[in-house]
Amino acid sequence: MLTPATDQSDSDGSSGGAPDSRRDFGRRAEAAAERELRHRGYRIIDRNVRTAGGELDLVALVGGTVVFVEVRARHSEDVGSPLESVGPQKRRQLTKLATSYLRQKKLLEQPARFDVVAVESDDDGDLKVTVLPDAFPAQGPYAR
Repeated sequence: MLTPATDQSDSDGSSGGAPDSRRDFGRRAEAAAERELRHRGYRIIDRNVRTAGGELDLVALVGGTVVFVEVRARHSEDVGSPLESVGPQKRRQLTKLATSYLRQKKLLEQPARFDVVAVESDDDGDLKVTVLPDAFPAQGPYAR
């Protein structure tokens, strides 16, 4: 059963100061991603939806489309881009989670897509947000 988690972020998204812990950086990255999506007209309807099978970072509406947003954050020194880190296994997992979400919310007839938001931190802690709409099609046995 899917249950939305409460937003536990208390970060204002500012940079500077001591280096972020992994959790703090993740919270800052998700807050920056959400701000950028709202700026682009996304209406966030759920965040951090956790199940036994994983987590949906953000669920949004754009027009009549349900958008499942995977937020990937990396520090500049990390290997590979955040966008590259959503491989076939993660795509199958997200498809399964999204299908369950749509079923639970009785939204199976709604168009849906997967977006990826890459958040990269430079050496100064400044965040760069890149949105990749319709990043990949539904995959695996749960693809509709």
